[in-house]
Amino acid sequence: MGIFDFLTGEFIDVIHWVDDTRDTMVWRFEREGHEIKYGAKLTVREGQAAVFVHEGQLADVFTPGLYMLETNNMPILTTLNHWDHGFKSPFKSEIYYVNTTRFNDLKWGTKNPIIARDPEFGPVRLRAFGTYSIRVVDPARFLTEIVGTDGEFTMDEISFQIRNIIVQEFSRVIAGSGIPVLDMAANTADLGKLVAAEISGTLAEYGLSMPELYIENISLPPAVEEAMDKRTSMGIVGDLGKYTQFSAAEAMTAAAQNPAGGGMATGMGAGMGLAMAQQMSGPWGARPAAAPAPQAAAAPPPPPPVEHVWHTAVNGETKGPFSKAAMGRMATAGELTRETYVWTAGQDGWKRAEDVSELAQLFTILPPPPPGT
Repeated sequence: MGIFDFLTGEFIDVIHWVDDTRDTMVWRFEREGHEIKYGAKLTVREGQAAVFVHEGQLADVFTPGLYMLETNNMPILTTLNHWDHGFKSPFKSEIYYVNTTRFNDLKWGTKNPIIARDPEFGPVRLRAFGTYSIRVVDPARFLTEIVGTDGEFTMDEISFQIRNIIVQEFSRVIAGSGIPVLDMAANTADLGKLVAAEISGTLAEYGLSMPELYIENISLPPAVEEAMDKRTSMGIVGDLGKYTQFSAAEAMTAAAQNPAGGGMATGMGAGMGLAMAQQMSGPWGARPAAAPAPQAAAAPPPPPPVEHVWHTAVNGETKGPFSKAAMGRMATAGELTRETYVWTAGQDGWKRAEDVSELAQLFTILPPPPPGT
C-alpha cells in the first residue's frame, strides 16, 4: 500500500450499521484501536440512535441523520496528528448503535401459581401467560445502566429480568384488583394496560418502555377447572331428577346396543327407553295447544316385571337367549348342568349355573321317576 493510500485511509472513515438479526439491541462500531478519524461520516438510520463515548465517558447521542465528525468539540483521532506516538493516537473513542424500534412477540408467564382471594371461590391459585413488546427510549441511560461495554447486546440478555418484573407487578395487580376469576377473561385488556402502567416506572430507570402487554390466558388448577365443568353441566341440565332420568335412559340405550345382549336385549332397551321418554315428556316434551283436562285420571298399572333371559357358553360357543322356563327344560334334559357357564344382563361376567341363585333351584328339585319303573 502506498503512502497516499495510507494517508487517504487516515482521513476518510464511514460509520454506519445495518442490522438483520432482529434481536440485537446495541452494537459497537469496531475500528482498529477504536480510533475515530477526523472528518468521519456518521450515518444514523431511522429506528437507530448513536451514542458517542470518548475517553470512557458518554459524550453525545445522535438521532437519525448524517453527521460529519469534524467540529471543535469532537476529538481529532488521527495518527497523522501525533507523529511522536508512532502513528498511534492516545485518544480513544467509541460509537455504540442502539436499536430504538419495538421488539415484539416477547413471551412472559408465571413460573409458579399466584395465590389470590376470589370473592366467590375464596383463595385460588392462578396461572397466566402472554406477550409484550419493548423498546429503548433513552439510549444513554440504557447504555450506562444495562449494556456497559458489551460490544453486542441482544434481547435475550435482558428478557429474563423483564419477565420477572412483569410477573411481580401482575401478581400484585391481580391480588388487589378484586375481580372474580369468572370475570377476568372479560377484563384482560384492562388488566394488561394496568400492569404495563405499573411497570413503566421501573423500566424508565433502564431507559426502556413497554408499549404493549397482552394477557392471553388466566387459568385455574386442573382440579378446580374440572369442578367448574361439573357445575356448568349441572347448570345446563337444571333439575337433578331429570338429569338422573336422562342418564338412566342413555345407559339403557347403551346396554341395548351391546352385541352380547341379542335381539331380546335390544327390544327390552327400546321398550324401557320409550317408557322413560314418556315419563320425561311432561316438562320437556311438546304439549297440545288446548286440551281439556280429564276430571279424574286413573293411575296406570305398574309395568310387568322384566324376566331375565340367559345365555350359555358350551365348548367355546355362546347360545341363547333362553327364558327361565327354557333353562328349566334344558336342565331336565341334561343340556344344562351345574358346571355350565351362564350370563344375563346386569351380571358381572360369566358364572356357573349353580352359583346363580335364580338358576340354582333348577338343580335342587329332582323330577319324579318315569312311569313304568
